[in-house]
Amino acid sequence: MALVRRDSEGSRRVDGEGVYLRAPEPRDFQDWADVREASRAFLTPWEPSWGSDENSRAAFRQRLRRYAEDTRDDKSYAFLLFRTSDDALLGGLTLSNVRRGVAFAASLGYWTGEMYAGKGYMTEGVRAIVRGAFNDLGLHRVEAACQPENVASRRVLEKAGFTQEGMARAYLKINGAWRDHLLFAVVNE
Repeated sequence: MALVRRDSEGSRRVDGEGVYLRAPEPRDFQDWADVREASRAFLTPWEPSWGSDENSRAAFRQRLRRYAEDTRDDKSYAFLLFRTSDDALLGGLTLSNVRRGVAFAASLGYWTGEMYAGKGYMTEGVRAIVRGAFNDLGLHRVEAACQPENVASRRVLEKAGFTQEGMARAYLKINGAWRDHLLFAVVNE
């Protein structure tokens, strides 16, 4: 049985324990914008700097166009994370930098709304997307990185089966400054 399936509205969906992931759609704009705005201070230390129109409908539409193009070209797969019990939008996950050839690998990024953090939802979302990456996309390796002081993100990765493999100095520009990141990966054994 495929983990990535189509739901009743034809959307790509990945089921997890108590959560599901679905590709973002125009109908998600308001919920997405509300969660992102309510979580701005919570997310700021861990993300690139936000543009002045980051949460606008126009920026969301542009993001959807880019996601669709990247998915079509097998470069990236973006999902929003929802709670199964009430369809609440909890956060988002993206498999990016998909590499085929000899690697069959991708990089995982994720965010969660502050009001849903620490409840296990993202761990289940990460487990589900990794299963989908291995079983449906045929990937062999999923990589992720987080800042050393982001203890919650490290716990998510460790609980989802990732192993720390090293550290990259000044790896990503986060909130306006180059930040060190711990490097994690999980391999399809």
